Formats: sequence, structure tokens, C-alpha cells
Amino acid sequence: MRIFAVECSALASSVAIVEQDKLLCEFFTNTGLTHSQTLMPMAQSALTCAGIELNSIDCFAIASGPGSFTGVRIGIAALKGIAIAQEKPCMPVSALEALAYNFLFKNCIACCVMDARCNQVYTATFRCTDTVQRLTADEALMIDELKYKLQNYDLPVVFVGDGANLCYNALKDELCGVKLAPLPLRYQRASSVAFCAMDKLKTQDAVSVENLLPVYLRVPQAERELKKRMESKK
Repeated sequence: MRIFAVECSALASSVAIVEQDKLLCEFFTNTGLTHSQTLMPMAQSALTCAGIELNSIDCFAIASGPGSFTGVRIGIAALKGIAIAQEKPCMPVSALEALAYNFLFKNCIACCVMDARCNQVYTATFRCTDTVQRLTADEALMIDELKYKLQNYDLPVVFVGDGANLCYNALKDELCGVKLAPLPLRYQRASSVAFCAMDKLKTQDAVSVENLLPVYLRVPQAERELKKRMESKK
């Protein structure tokens, strides 16, 4: 099984190609450039460096959310354009669950957090041993609410994701023993998306390109602002 994976649910973006349990190639950027600028050049470079053709990919995987509304939409649109031409299936995975794969074999509780602005985070927790076990559902929480979800675990709790530093600084004095993921493991990566998708394909089917959809935990900001304006006119 050869998987082509994309991760652009936050500021960083990456592309990876995985074959079975081997990472063939990965490109990662966190420069602040838009995903529309970086994604397709990375995709082409990954194929070139791996020395493979696009038609040799068996499945396309992507972090379908939660995360940046713009980033998720760009990633979904780009992957659909690639996959539909190849008539190959897609495997959407939670951006938070994929983050937990950064800590596979680390024997910890991965508290995956993505900055949702306004002192909120998208978050879920996972037990990371030789497998990744989901402990909580993906949800949007205030940072103050998160601390009540992280008590009484039997393994060290590690904050991972683009909201990790924010949560660690806010909660380190209130939660005993919490840790901040080291920089090489802190951010979303396409290789983790690919390995997460590989595990999911063992128990569930991939979806068609037509059924590949973004996953949001909140209404987009533009819609929230429009709703406020409409309510103020009543």
C-alpha cells in the first residue's frame, strides 16, 4: 500500500509519501507562505525525490479538520484535484488524531491542541504506546476548560500541536507534570497523517473523491460575523 498524504490544517504544511511502514519522502514548511503557494510545489517535489509516478499511489490521505478553515479547504480542494484524475480513493483523518502519531511508542498521553483563536483550542487526547488509542472526541474548548480534562491520567501528559505552547504556558502551574512536545515533534506532519490513514485502512474503507469533505468544529468566522450583523438589525 502506497499512500500520498497532505497536511495543511494549520500554519505549517507538508506532503509525504509512505509505503507500508516506510516513509519514502516528506516535505515540510512553516514559513508563513500560503498553502496555495507551497502545497503543489511540495507535492511535485515529493514525487520527484521518491522517484515514483502519481499513478502508482494507491490511496490519498489528508487531515480533513479541525483546523484553519482556509487551510483545510485548500488541502481538500488540492487533493481532490489530484485524486480525481487518478480515480483513486481518499482517506480523511482527524488532524488531531494524526498529531498523536508523532508520539507513537513514546508511552504518554498526547494532548493534541490546535489554536482556534479567542483563547480556544481544538483538542483531543490519545494514549500513545505501541498504538494510538483515542481517549476523547475532537472538540473546541476554552483553555481553562481543558485543564479539567487532563487530570488523573496514569502516563505523562504532553501538549502537541500548534496550540501546544499556548496551553503549556497557561496550564503548567495548574497541572502537575505536563510537558511541552519538543520542536521536532510538535507540529502537524503529513507523514503522521499517512500512518494514521494506514491504520484506518485496516478496519474501514476509504471514501470516493466526491465524499471527501472538510470537518469543522465551529461555524466559520465569516458566518459568525454575518449572523451577528443580521441579529443586530432585528
